[in-house]
Amino acid sequence: MGKFFDSIQPHHAEFIEKQKMFFVASAPLSGEGHVNLSPKGLDSFRVLSPTRVAYLDIVGSGNETSAHLLENGRITFMFCAFEDAPNILRLYGNGVTVLPGDAQWAELSALFTLHLSTRQIIVAEIHKVQTSCGFGVPLYDYLGERDHAQKWAEKKGPEGLEAYKEEKNRISLDGLQTALGVATG
Repeated sequence: MGKFFDSIQPHHAEFIEKQKMFFVASAPLSGEGHVNLSPKGLDSFRVLSPTRVAYLDIVGSGNETSAHLLENGRITFMFCAFEDAPNILRLYGNGVTVLPGDAQWAELSALFTLHLSTRQIIVAEIHKVQTSCGFGVPLYDYLGERDHAQKWAEKKGPEGLEAYKEEKNRISLDGLQTALGVATG
């Protein structure tokens, strides 16, 4: 089952900083709703304190995490060691979506390299940390970041991105409103 902690310990933060990829999971309250699990990269995760984290989120084909956070706040992050010693680290918490123009945006966005495709920042208060062995996680070599999101965003342009978010990012797969929907709707 692994070991549990009430906060992110210094060695956890060091492990997180070394990872090139992490996963974000959230779910609606409805049993018929869809659990969302998304891989993330682009040096987009920050440990803000032993109990607070944030990640920079780019425009995608959906906005499930934002919808689930608006409805119930629950979020889980998972980091896996794909090189070196095996390890899995999970962060359990409650999160919120911070949008450009929100009071926290200037402070939080300064922690990241913003992209044309930047949509929002997800911030979470962490109440439980779990580590487990990761023996079943395969070894992989890191080759670099993909540039597809940046090229796609450049092709769309600022107005095209806003239209895309309006069409694809305001309502979740299960019909829940996202923070973008609340802010613009």
